[in-house]
Amino acid sequence: MDFAFDYNMFRLMFTMVFFIIIGMFVFILIKNIKTWNQNNHSPRLDVEAEVVSKRTDVSFNNHMGGNASMLLPGPTIYYAVFQVESGDRMEFKISGTEYGQLAIKDRGKLSFQGSRFLSFSRYF
Repeated sequence: MDFAFDYNMFRLMFTMVFFIIIGMFVFILIKNIKTWNQNNHSPRLDVEAEVVSKRTDVSFNNHMGGNASMLLPGPTIYYAVFQVESGDRMEFKISGTEYGQLAIKDRGKLSFQGSRFLSFSRYF
């Protein structure tokens, strides 16, 4: 094999990987801006709803040091599923504080805008 050929292949592969990573970053950025814009142009709705489910999504980070490796918890994302009077169910990403205050079968007024959770006021 020729050294120049190997070097050119390396440059080509490096350039391709670089543009793939940049392309993925741009795609995710455009997708998030589109969702943000759609939510901002959606009407704010207040509906009667019941909490029917809650879940968490915990990601783990693998840290390797020396001869050992350990999994450390990363960020936790909280979700709640609400059922409105029509029977439709909607899942929203919520804060950890809201997650802790919600209980399944809670009834109240759900406020949301597009796919963005705004608040839930429980009836007592």
